[in-house]
Amino acid sequence: MINHLQDTITLNNGLQMPGMGLGVFKVENDATAEIVKNAIEVGYRSIDTAAIYGNEAGVGEGIRQALTTTDLQREDLFITSKVWNDDLSYEATIAAYEESLEKLGLDYLDLYLIHWPGKNKYQEAWKALEDLYEQGKIKAIGVCNFHTSHLQDLLKIARITPVINQVEFHPHLQQAELRSFCEAHNIQMEAWAPLMQGGLLDHETISTIAEKYGKSNAQVILRWDIQNGIITIPKSVRKERMIQNADIFDFTLTEEEMAIINAMNLEQRVGPNPDDFDFAL
Repeated sequence: MINHLQDTITLNNGLQMPGMGLGVFKVENDATAEIVKNAIEVGYRSIDTAAIYGNEAGVGEGIRQALTTTDLQREDLFITSKVWNDDLSYEATIAAYEESLEKLGLDYLDLYLIHWPGKNKYQEAWKALEDLYEQGKIKAIGVCNFHTSHLQDLLKIARITPVINQVEFHPHLQQAELRSFCEAHNIQMEAWAPLMQGGLLDHETISTIAEKYGKSNAQVILRWDIQNGIITIPKSVRKERMIQNADIFDFTLTEEEMAIINAMNLEQRVGPNPDDFDFAL
């Protein structure tokens, strides 16, 4: 379990990934640079973007600005992006990766992910990711939004096991079967929408626990993620909220409190189910 914002988790290829980072989903490109710069300056080292977010250029600019205002080097940061659904052929995936690098202004990515599995579209994309990884152009490769069935199919043809499965994960969607499968195959789970896109910020059960520690509901939920060994990437556009989200290392939820939150599972999604999503978008 990580004990501060810059603590890392070892992925199955030996790469160290920060256990907590910043997500920039739905952040406008024009605003992204300042947000990313602020995040790095307050201590975040992991930034998660994607081609479809339309803000990779802003992320890259924020990184460049932060590297001039701090003593950090590029190697101190962990940058993730993702290939979108309409680029899942082998050639299109290679081209999409190069385009993301160009927009970010980087020489390599620490982690590159298949954003959604699609309808049997990810096999060729995975081969492209494996080749990019073996050529040293990416430090780690993984997937997003893969159910157990998708992972089972992928592992039948994969030369390299994904290091990450980034999925919707929060107290109302705990995906126990998927977690067990990932643990059995040494695939690290990472949470997107860890706060259920704000849907749990007034939940009475969480609030009761939060009051005990003098913390916010968001801090309790993120602490629950950390104690579950889940990498988490909450989105925040305000510097004070970034600092607050990271202020979760001075308390520990008891086993009873963890069990109370664990009992909140409803298998309720705020995002699409990967089996139902319109992958033609």
